[in-house]
Amino acid sequence: MKETLKPISNLVERFERNIDAYHSPAYNETQLRIEFVDPFFEALGWDVANKEGHAEQYKDVIHEDAIKVAGATKAPDYCFRIGGARKFFLETKKPSIDVKDQVSPAYQLRRYAWSAKLPLSILTNFEEMAVYDCRLRPKAHDKPSVGRIRLLSRRKYGR
Repeated sequence: MKETLKPISNLVERFERNIDAYHSPAYNETQLRIEFVDPFFEALGWDVANKEGHAEQYKDVIHEDAIKVAGATKAPDYCFRIGGARKFFLETKKPSIDVKDQVSPAYQLRRYAWSAKLPLSILTNFEEMAVYDCRLRPKAHDKPSVGRIRLLSRRKYGR
């Protein structure tokens, strides 16, 4: 467990050292995914970059997975799978987006998961990580706390 926590603690320390730069409008979601989110989930044992070379249908993680939401094709940032079966989505936002209190990021994630019939999914800006129970139909006016079962601060990640 300690070998898992050390890389995560290092990510948190790096984020905190440069937090002002990460909160600037110039720092985007793609940068966050490459620099923090991918290594975070790799430390937890997920093969985010398919280093094992699995066939497409057996990859642990699908980036920009395609799902139908209200008749339109949408693309959650990450789809985590086991044995080819979807387990949860992860939607990322850049650090300047407030995932705790803004309505639209939570609604977006919950719509994706509801449409894919996934009971749980995660929203993060690396600053915070929100875990949602997605079994309830999302409504556009829902507060971001609706369905949220856990909200973790980055300071809790490596502990």
